[in-house]
Amino acid sequence: MTEHPTSHEGRQPLAARSQERARPRQEAAAGLPSDVPAQPGGPAATATPGAEAPTPPPPTAPGGPGTMAVAVSAQLPGGGRGGDTVARREGEKLRFVGAATRRIARGIDLDEIVLGLCRATVPTFSDEILVYLRDPLPVGDERPVAPFVLRLRRTDRLRLSDLEGEELVLVPDPDPTPAAELCEVRSGGALAEVLRGVRPVFGDSAAARTALTELLGPDHPLPGGLRAVLAPLRGRRRVIGAAVFLRRPERAGFEPNDLLVAAQLATHTALGIDKAVLYGREAYIADELQRTMLPDSLPQPTGVKLASRYLPAAETARVGGDWYDAIPLPGSRVALVVGDVMGHSMTSAAIMGQLRTTAQTLAGLDLPPQEVLHHLDEQAQRLGENRMATCMYAVYDPVSHRITVANAGHPPPILLHLGGRAEVLRVPPGAPIGVGGVDFEAVELDAPAGATLLLYTDGLVESRLRDVWTGIEQLRERLAATAQLTGPDHSPPLEALCDDVLDMLGPGDRDDDIALLAARFDGIAPSDVAYWFLEPEDAAPGRARRLARRALVRWDLEELTDSVELLISEVVTNAVRYAERPVTLRLLRTDVLRCEVGDDSPQLPRQRRARDTDEGGRGLFLVNRLARRWGATRLSGGKVVWFELATPSHP
Repeated sequence: MTEHPTSHEGRQPLAARSQERARPRQEAAAGLPSDVPAQPGGPAATATPGAEAPTPPPPTAPGGPGTMAVAVSAQLPGGGRGGDTVARREGEKLRFVGAATRRIARGIDLDEIVLGLCRATVPTFSDEILVYLRDPLPVGDERPVAPFVLRLRRTDRLRLSDLEGEELVLVPDPDPTPAAELCEVRSGGALAEVLRGVRPVFGDSAAARTALTELLGPDHPLPGGLRAVLAPLRGRRRVIGAAVFLRRPERAGFEPNDLLVAAQLATHTALGIDKAVLYGREAYIADELQRTMLPDSLPQPTGVKLASRYLPAAETARVGGDWYDAIPLPGSRVALVVGDVMGHSMTSAAIMGQLRTTAQTLAGLDLPPQEVLHHLDEQAQRLGENRMATCMYAVYDPVSHRITVANAGHPPPILLHLGGRAEVLRVPPGAPIGVGGVDFEAVELDAPAGATLLLYTDGLVESRLRDVWTGIEQLRERLAATAQLTGPDHSPPLEALCDDVLDMLGPGDRDDDIALLAARFDGIAPSDVAYWFLEPEDAAPGRARRLARRALVRWDLEELTDSVELLISEVVTNAVRYAERPVTLRLLRTDVLRCEVGDDSPQLPRQRRARDTDEGGRGLFLVNRLARRWGATRLSGGKVVWFELATPSHP
């Protein structure tokens, strides 16, 4: 039978051949051999020796017992060929149940399982089916939410069409049996009693009629002549829904054996739904874990633009160990990190999260890249044996236009120059994190303005169809070709560049997760930087105010003079109080005015509420009120306190 969606969801049901022409296709869908003859009348039509030939049975009405092999349950007298017919029909029933349960079991998610039940039963077992599920569906050992509400999940119905000049086919019925969308199951009501009994019941019994009225709604009674079977759907621990099988008046009614078939279908469907709900919960947890391990958004530090991509190895296994990060550092620098934990499991994702958190903490200490990798290596060993990962850690300084890179067994980065030349950077490969007892080496390279650095995991360049170095060369060529399209004087847009890089992946190239981090180096021009050393003496705040005033005049930012002088005076005064070596003062002009004051004292300032009798303690309060942003970062040799003010051209 051709697959069909539900009419309840606004989709088209399947079209299948009707009656005798439909039999081969229906029997194939039900797992029946096409050479099994139909038994349209009940008793066998073969004549016994010496007996008068039986009268041929009248033609079977569309949808009658001759078209539904599993509905045949006539008892034949005595052995002989009549007994063979009964055995054949029982075999047909078993084959139908086997084929239907296999079809239901093929579903992975909730909709596929419900769809499998509908397609397996319409029109072979019933003319129409309505499937109600609990809303919301409980997961595992969760206590169900009160009240007990059933929601109509799906309905399928087919009818016979006899158009002139066309063959007879089963087509979607545009007018399915009306039913209520929601039903609240009343405790002690007829529907609750039927669901509690678990077993399917005929719709013509008194209890079932009342239960169906409650389920379908008092405003939607069953049309006259429809025969029904109400089958509760019980999972592993509780009833999670109900299925209603309906037959039209021109078709033979349900028989006792059909209740056994309905019970089998309901049981397999309910257990499948239980599995699907548990699988959906696990997939949700995995997605949430992966999402929280990766940054929600990338920062946009001064002098660099960032873009990123993450692709899981497969839609059904979205958890992996790949990660990327961008961490702002003191002095307008930024740390760029890409790593890959071995494996594709919840454990890999958890280890990745721990390593990423460790890297963020180490970056906050402003350690050199090789020291960061060394501490990550120690952390991986503390997590247990065989906790291995690769990692690339780079620090970009927009003032010096330099980048410092250290590698731990990771594929080398690629630098795309402004003119379109792409080069694989020569970075010492190093050993993976978790090996232990190895040293990491950092190299310092030029990062010219307009260049783009691409950090990635091996899933982008390695697969079953190509080795890693072949993939790296293909990636380099792809970047160079993309840059040629934008011309020698313009860098390709970062977002489009990331998309173009991922487009190079072929059908067999998705064997692993992919993390991608692209950084466009804009840098800060020397004319936008002012830098001084101040001796730690009482005159330092006054000298800092004069130097800052001159820089603001040179940059046409005189209207910021009062605020800058006040804030610099407070920050420098606090630095001079504790410093033993010269204090550094740096002003940076970008889209904001940034001021950085560094000293050799590791103690970070903390804002506090000064009492009325205190002579000090109000400096950081002023900084917090007047500055757009401010902060303090501990360095390996002291600290840096910084603040930012909006410029007139960038409010």
